Amino acid sequence: MSKKSLSASWYRLARFVCWLFCVVYFRFRVHGRENVPETGALILAGNHQSFLDPVFCGISVKRRLTYVARDSLWRFGPFGRLISSVNAIPIGRDKADIAAMRMIIDRLRQGEAVCLYPEGTRTLDGRVAEIKPGFGLLCRRSKAAVIPVLIDGGFECWPRHRKLPSPGTITVWFGEILPADRVLTMTNEELADYLSRTLRQMQHDCRLQQGKQPYDYSD
Repeated sequence: MSKKSLSASWYRLARFVCWLFCVVYFRFRVHGRENVPETGALILAGNHQSFLDPVFCGISVKRRLTYVARDSLWRFGPFGRLISSVNAIPIGRDKADIAAMRMIIDRLRQGEAVCLYPEGTRTLDGRVAEIKPGFGLLCRRSKAAVIPVLIDGGFECWPRHRKLPSPGTITVWFGEILPADRVLTMTNEELADYLSRTLRQMQHDCRLQQGKQPYDYSD
């Protein structure tokens, strides 16, 4: 078996184990999976609620994903090697990490799908924070399509102040695709505003459908 085939087999095994954990431990639901194309450069831009968000996204789609995670997660060697083995790329959160950006763009230009969280950090209160405008530069240079990905329930199950997750309902909702040609016509600010508004509307609709109180964005 070639190194590439072995890597693909390991990814599928890891995804299956994570899927099994999530469906047993959580009430796990996925909507809009049909919006995710099986091939082509794609950025899955999600809101960031918990440590498990990349897992929730990865087990919800058939195609293999590349993940972007803060570089501090590689400080513990065994864990760093583990997440590297399932296509995670380290990026410096508090600096302009040019090397990581080039690596992400290179993966996208090869037609891969990259899962990342343009808010930059996990939510403090469950709400979707304003998307950072610098995200738009990455999208345009890579000429990738963008899909907003809403995760609901992650904050309730594992907020950043809690050490371990608790059972609950997790919903992953894939929004409508934003084609690469349309992304190229948008400024950084326009794309950031579009994603912020779209994710918040998706969150509002998702929580209403579940009988939950929507978050207030009036301030």
